Amino acid sequence: MVDALIQKIDQREYNIGIVGLGYVGLPLALTAIEAGFTVTGLDIDPTKIEQLRAGHTYIKHIGEERVRKAVETGRLHVTSDYSEAAVPDCLILCVPTPLGKHMEPDISFITNTMDSLLPHIRKGQLISLESTTYPGTTFETVVTPVQEKGFTVGEDIFVAYSPEREDPGNPNFETKTIAKVVGGHTANCLELAKKLYNQVVDNIHEVSSCEVAETAKLLENIYRAVNIGLVNEMKIVTDRMGIDIWEVIRAAATKPFGFTPFYPGPGLGGHCIPIDPFYLTWKAKEFGVNTRFIELAGQVNHDMPDYVLHKTIEGLNTQGKSLKGSKILVLGIAYKKNIDDARESPSCEIMELLQSYGAEIAYTDPHFPKFPVMREHSFNLSSVPFDEATLSQFDCALIATDHDAFDYELLLRVAPLIIDARGRYKRGTPKVVSA
Repeated sequence: MVDALIQKIDQREYNIGIVGLGYVGLPLALTAIEAGFTVTGLDIDPTKIEQLRAGHTYIKHIGEERVRKAVETGRLHVTSDYSEAAVPDCLILCVPTPLGKHMEPDISFITNTMDSLLPHIRKGQLISLESTTYPGTTFETVVTPVQEKGFTVGEDIFVAYSPEREDPGNPNFETKTIAKVVGGHTANCLELAKKLYNQVVDNIHEVSSCEVAETAKLLENIYRAVNIGLVNEMKIVTDRMGIDIWEVIRAAATKPFGFTPFYPGPGLGGHCIPIDPFYLTWKAKEFGVNTRFIELAGQVNHDMPDYVLHKTIEGLNTQGKSLKGSKILVLGIAYKKNIDDARESPSCEIMELLQSYGAEIAYTDPHFPKFPVMREHSFNLSSVPFDEATLSQFDCALIATDHDAFDYELLLRVAPLIIDARGRYKRGTPKVVSA
């Protein structure tokens, strides 16, 4: 069976099913179409389906023309009808994996998706999970239920894990050029998954199991979270010493070996870095291991919005004002600059803190004309203009996300006080408080 499926892949007769057409699923779907495949996209959001059918994008860094060209090929079929999951030859799951209220993994999106797919899966299909999660999830949520349905994994159905690697807004990397880690539940599963992904992306790296691939993805994100936690703590220390942390990092980065620069900020954002380390922390407890290093970094990063709050209070105090009643303009609600993704953005946490202390808040962000619908945060706000007339109305401007679209010379000239959480200004610049 594997040989016949590989032949279908080689001849581009293989229909690729992608479940979840968000920041991971959509670029993967477009890349597969550009590689000559037909794609069946499934998503529970009817708005996404309508926009894609019309050739429109809902993710700004994915160009409208790219979506339109995919639609014009006739090889993109999108639907919210999960009964059509029987059509594609594989099902690649690209669904969220958030945290619960007590920092425990929430894999309900995976389990709910599998519940919807199970009545329709058929022999010969490959099911590949791409969602970031703890080791063993693929076995628990994919292998076990398909086996209970009567399939034999590795013989008449195939299961793999290949973690997503997306960096929204980074022009240097795209789905096709980012190496793909692939693990299979059996040798046949790995062989089929390797063959498929090799046709879509430039390079793959095979590992011995799904569990290794799951853990590799966590290590990637934990590495970033821990180093960001370190540099955030360094920022607090150097601030007390009157030293510019950004100048320190630039100096250290001149070392050509043994040092990778990481940069401080107002907290962690995005779907991966603030969340994924706690998936391993939670799983490690099952084996009697306390991940103290990871948890400490998590706590440092979690506390950064509160640090920015208190730097704002200090800045206002120097002007004889209290936070209560002050008008604060937050620059940027995306979790990083130049993108339209606000998932887990520290800006939202900062806005809630400011509001809880009695500040009047507004925001400006060219990527979000209206505050987006979010699970954890809700503000009935729209983006205000970034111009001299608007800036002059506020007691303080807080740089939470340093979009390139902002005019920082204008901001410095007009704003009475700037709280700089992104290092846009040199330490000691008049009217600027480094945060």
